[in-house]
Amino acid sequence: MAIRSYKPTSPGRRWGSVSDFSELTKKRPEKSLTAPLKKHGGRNVHGNITCRHHGGGNKRLYRFIDFKRNKDNMAAKVTAIEYDPNRTSRIALLQYEDGEKRYILAPKGLEVGATVVSGEIAPVEVGNCMQLRNIPPGTPIHNVELRKGNGGAVVRAAGSAAFVSAKEGEHAHIALPSGEVRKVLLDCRATIGQVSNIDHMSVSIGKAGRARHMGIRPTVRGVAQNPVAHPMGGGEGRSSGGRHPCSPWGKLSKGGKTRSKRALSNKYIIRKRRSKRK
Repeated sequence: MAIRSYKPTSPGRRWGSVSDFSELTKKRPEKSLTAPLKKHGGRNVHGNITCRHHGGGNKRLYRFIDFKRNKDNMAAKVTAIEYDPNRTSRIALLQYEDGEKRYILAPKGLEVGATVVSGEIAPVEVGNCMQLRNIPPGTPIHNVELRKGNGGAVVRAAGSAAFVSAKEGEHAHIALPSGEVRKVLLDCRATIGQVSNIDHMSVSIGKAGRARHMGIRPTVRGVAQNPVAHPMGGGEGRSSGGRHPCSPWGKLSKGGKTRSKRALSNKYIIRKRRSKRK
């Protein structure tokens, strides 16, 4: 794929860019694999906002994705590469030998007409899914399970790939895109290859209206608010907030710990994710 820019016919067009979608082979999704997606505006069942700055946006159909890839030892033909508005990667429509159709995350290099397979008989080729014990070290993988049979949970974003760095006992050492190295059971599955749409991060939104189409609402800086609304608000004239950056509820936003203590998995982490600071 490539990035397409337009002539600056308007201020919004000047800075915006889009994907050229040249890899797509089908415009409409498979009807049997879709469902209406209701919007909640970031609110829970009680109507309270639990995720701020969500709301509006264009209507979407949800595409059911097969993250488990548990239809073993049966070849499937790739019939289409499609766009999915609910994720950054492209999706591939598979048709199995028995006629069943399923969507999967499309890895880079997977083309229409290719054949993919899951299970013990699967060779180490792009798009095939197998247990980590059958994947050689150094192989790029995605859609990695963290618990056996639960389906792929990590490495699903556009352009991302993890690597099997080593195997020790009943665990494989997985180097994740964040730099974290993590132990995962050898019985867990992963898909071979890098996730498609690798130029996703190079696309520039270009204007605020396009963010609203995506369901993203405006964000007001804390220092621009009143002190009743934010701990960093208030003051005569412009100010720096007078304290370390924090959320409206006083939670530190730079360096504050946010991991839940209920299900910590520190014992499976060999190396923490690398710091982005230089």
